Amino acid sequence: MTASTVLQSILDPAGPQAAYISRLWWLMLWVTTIVFVLVLGFLAAALLRRRRTTSEQSLACAVVAAVGATVVILFGLLIASVWTGRAVASLGATSAVTIEIVGHQFWWEVQFDDADPSRRVTTANELHVPVGRPVVLKVTSRDVIHSFWAPNLHGKRDLIPGYTTAIWIQADRPAVYRAQCAEFCGKQHAHMALDVVAETEAQFERWLDAQRKPAAEPANESEARGRDAFMRRQCVLCHSIRGTLARGLVGPDLTHLASRGKLAAGTLPNTRGHLGGWIMNSQEIKPGNLMPPNLMTSDELQSLLTYLEILK
Repeated sequence: MTASTVLQSILDPAGPQAAYISRLWWLMLWVTTIVFVLVLGFLAAALLRRRRTTSEQSLACAVVAAVGATVVILFGLLIASVWTGRAVASLGATSAVTIEIVGHQFWWEVQFDDADPSRRVTTANELHVPVGRPVVLKVTSRDVIHSFWAPNLHGKRDLIPGYTTAIWIQADRPAVYRAQCAEFCGKQHAHMALDVVAETEAQFERWLDAQRKPAAEPANESEARGRDAFMRRQCVLCHSIRGTLARGLVGPDLTHLASRGKLAAGTLPNTRGHLGGWIMNSQEIKPGNLMPPNLMTSDELQSLLTYLEILK
């Protein structure tokens, strides 16, 4: 990924929905700050000035003024909140990209929809979107409740098992934005991240075309031994590699594993060393994930890594 990675923050909006939410946040912050200062000011005045007799009429007027000010402030914030909610939900569907996101413990399955089934793409833990173009995310879960949250792009949306909901996002500038599961989903909830890669339309189309291709074929003996090791081992029971007999549905699709920037839902950088450690004993790195340890010789592991590195 060549785009810069930005800080995960609601205060750095990179899309129209996030901008609306950010403006509402700043409005509420300033209003509540002013109210807080005024309350402290009135309290200080009450403590410092000399006690004097107050008529019932003036006391009643003060109470009415306080209640009236409170109602006006709360009603104003309510209007701003409702207006923001309507604005956030009103993004147009013109030329929208449709992407399905499925939450698993503890990783993200990403499916790019297409009317032609042969052109659909499945990847994991990395969401590519074109800059300046609306994207509708259809989200659901396979196990427990998760929550998709990319604060630079939008608010949170829960992923409910057996139920599909939708959320609109749009990135206005190229960058890598971090999304996070925002609903406690188990032991590795904190290590369930998703990189949202916003890129130009041309870059997005090139990436999508590359992802539609089947896995690369081994070009030498070492790569062939690695593919044989993958097919022989338990890897094939859980993972899928298009163009091969590996069609497992339990774990992430590995057809283009080497094109991804990170491993284990944002836990590790995608390097040969980290990948080898993950294959041999993922429980040491991310306890509670569904991948069991793999017992293999050093030569077998090196051949497997060589094969996985060509899956770009």
